[in-house]
Amino acid sequence: MTTQELVDEFGITPRTIQRDLNVLAYNDLVKSTHRGIWTTTSKKVKMSS
Repeated sequence: MTTQELVDEFGITPRTIQRDLNVLAYNDLVKSTHRGIWTTTSKKVKMSS
């Protein structure tokens, strides 16, 4: 998924999307395979109830 596709889908600014993607990447939940193209990792997360 591209950054622009996320902007279009969620209706928020590219800067907000980039900030959120950086947090997800830092936590090894997504990675950028090419500039501006993102994919999820296989890292498992625990959901609180």
